[in-house]
Amino acid sequence: MYMEPFSENLKELMAGKSVSKVAKEIGIPQQTLSRYLHNQREIGIENLCKIADYFDVDLDVLTGRRDF
Repeated sequence: MYMEPFSENLKELMAGKSVSKVAKEIGIPQQTLSRYLHNQREIGIENLCKIADYFDVDLDVLTGRRDF
């Protein structure tokens, strides 16, 4: 339900930044972030909050429940 919008919003927020750099700065494994980007893994609340904090966006925006 939320995975596809989350993946698309994450791609937009990353806007050309490298997966390795963002993953390191957020504090999650690079492979995990890559799987989120390719809609291959569901995200847990802890990593969802880390990503929302990193990009300074609301969880509803990040998951596609509300527009940017």
